[in-house]
Amino acid sequence: MHTQRTLDEFRNEPFVDYSQPENADAMRAALDKVRSELGKEYPILINGEKIALDSKFTSNNPADKSQVVGVFSEGDTNTDLVNKAIDAASEAFKTWRNVPAAERAEYLFKIAGMLRERKHEFSAWMVFEVSKTWAEADGDTAEAIDFLEFYGREMLKWSGEQPITPYPGEKNKFEYIPLGVGAIIPPWNFPLAIMAGMTMAAVVSGNTVVLKPSSDSPTIAAKFVELVEEAGLPKGVVNFISGSSKTGEAMVTHPKTRFISFTGSKGVGLHINEEAAKTRPGQIWIKRVVAEMGGKDAIVVADDAADLDAVASGVVAAAFGYQGQKCSACSRLIVDEKVHAELMPKVVALTNALKIGQPTEGDTSVAAVINKRSFDSTLQYIEKGKAEGGVVLTGGSGDETNGYFIEPTIIDNVEPGSTLEQEEVFAPVLAVIKARDYDHALEIANDTEFGLTGAVYSASQERLERAVRDFHVGNLYLNRKCTGALVGVHPYGGFNMSGTDSKAGGREYLLQFMQGKSIAQKI
Repeated sequence: MHTQRTLDEFRNEPFVDYSQPENADAMRAALDKVRSELGKEYPILINGEKIALDSKFTSNNPADKSQVVGVFSEGDTNTDLVNKAIDAASEAFKTWRNVPAAERAEYLFKIAGMLRERKHEFSAWMVFEVSKTWAEADGDTAEAIDFLEFYGREMLKWSGEQPITPYPGEKNKFEYIPLGVGAIIPPWNFPLAIMAGMTMAAVVSGNTVVLKPSSDSPTIAAKFVELVEEAGLPKGVVNFISGSSKTGEAMVTHPKTRFISFTGSKGVGLHINEEAAKTRPGQIWIKRVVAEMGGKDAIVVADDAADLDAVASGVVAAAFGYQGQKCSACSRLIVDEKVHAELMPKVVALTNALKIGQPTEGDTSVAAVINKRSFDSTLQYIEKGKAEGGVVLTGGSGDETNGYFIEPTIIDNVEPGSTLEQEEVFAPVLAVIKARDYDHALEIANDTEFGLTGAVYSASQERLERAVRDFHVGNLYLNRKCTGALVGVHPYGGFNMSGTDSKAGGREYLLQFMQGKSIAQKI
């Protein structure tokens, strides 16, 4: 074991600069390699056994609908598979929980190294499966590496001696032990980073898991599971099932599931929380739910914002990066009416300069939304925004001839409390709301059931400090955009209907997968 590696201080994985010809060439080569591997079939994996079912579904490229990325067994057709996977994970837990933390962490460091070596290839899979542009895909891969490196190091800290108060006549210690079998249900929008982070945080803490990826992004999860196998992780520690909500439901409600780790929509998250709260026959614990849900994130622009060009740049990056399909995306721009007329032409000009196209092309800045359902609902939201008095400044339409493309859309004059101002669209649609003053802007920003990310642009330190005190979000950014949280730097998770404020990439994240045990010995 290369102990030295575990002692290095955590550093974020640097992003790839594709303006360098050698990096662009490497990415094109990776895209060609992945293109030659499209359409392969990936099995369910339970206790190291590969299982193929007769019933299949395909994962298709959202930017080229006819292109099949991967073929998968439909786990929903065989509910016994969930029982089998949870039994396998329960059996593996008996030994895995006793593997020293340093050894468990070493697997994460090893997988991170393998991922680093195949960085462009994993990014290329995301280009095809979820229509990420080169930079967005690279950011996702870098974050996956970060999660592995960070959680490995954090586990070493939590497994060390914990501070307690000494007491005469006793030898006392406090330690953290794992929970058991976890149901891991990650989203499609960060199909490598969040999936790998959720899975391996549970694993490094000593738990075993059943992983069911989104049926919009199963190929990337299957590729990661191949990496986990290659790294030599014991059988049954990570089990992989492809399927839809029926499979997820069976995992959530199973009496042997000890915890559920979920990232996705508010509706599904609340349903999981409700089902997990019910005690089933044979269940001997209260299940723990770790949930990261949606957002209706706002960037507030005060009348004293120093540099409106920088503001416009931050807004456009946060609103339209990855087609607005981030739970941290800026979907509300709340502008003091005194600077509205000066700011909006800058925002519109930058938006119009974005290049819509195939994500395989290096100069594309906006690609397709994830699927037909998203495409249809986004256009409905745009129509609803117009019907409620909004004015489309740019965009407003879509094209689904070959893929699910929607123009980056800015809707001005959106009223506080209206549908477009309140509901998460999860697409390239920005609602612009005018505020009378800074107080009014903060009031609008907080008047939502969500509380994930937010940003404030102001030259006044006093106003920024008021935002720190009063802007009720889990991740607040001052004089910068509201997307781009870095592991370890910006622990990530939100309040209210945005979830359990789980703080992925933060110091206490692993504590959600462990429980405390106090040991006292009389001497």
